[in-house]
Amino acid sequence: MSNATKIIMLGATGAVGNHAAIKLANIPAVKQLTLLGRRPAENVVGESIIQHQIDIFSPTSYEPFIAGHDTAICALGVGQPSKMSQQEFIKIDKDAVLDFAFACKKAGVTHFELLSSVGVSPSSSSFYLRTKGELEQGLKELGFERLSLFHPSMIMTPTNRYGLSQALTLSVMPLLDPLLCGSLNKFRSISAEKLGNAMAINLLQNSRSIAVDDLYWSDFMALSEPLLAV
Repeated sequence: MSNATKIIMLGATGAVGNHAAIKLANIPAVKQLTLLGRRPAENVVGESIIQHQIDIFSPTSYEPFIAGHDTAICALGVGQPSKMSQQEFIKIDKDAVLDFAFACKKAGVTHFELLSSVGVSPSSSSFYLRTKGELEQGLKELGFERLSLFHPSMIMTPTNRYGLSQALTLSVMPLLDPLLCGSLNKFRSISAEKLGNAMAINLLQNSRSIAVDDLYWSDFMALSEPLLAV
């Protein structure tokens, strides 16, 4: 296990981030879990929890809270990118995340973890994947001692949160998953709970001696299945 005991997090109100925060709140080795967000994560409780309501677009609103943390997790993201302009998407999914990461680096955070997406690339023809790829490139350039990039495909939630498109995903992916074998298994779906648990556990594990850790479906499953010894 890593000696990381103070974790700061952005995005604990989202489906995946919320599960990660709940998991971390119940691990005794986590001495402090500081949650930053536009609203409180109401179902995350515990002696280690500190919450601050901030403006995610204004680093000065949260920079004072970062000092003393060694690890950061960012699960901030847009649930339905098609429902907003490209400029708004960039502002939330790229610019706000890079601002947070820069503030963390400046404050001495050594391990930064990001909820990203499968298929991202700064040269992708897809606007969504290209923006995410540019974000990852920017994070790499900051030079964290350890950077963990989670690349899920479809994220499954217990209920339909976004209408017809998600309804189709929730019904079709369980049928497609068994067909995605070998190198294609990175495109398998995963539940928000398992992914959140994997992100939490990864924060507390020793580095695999690589600066940039790219994680996919098989990694999520390996991390989320075993019980973490604490």
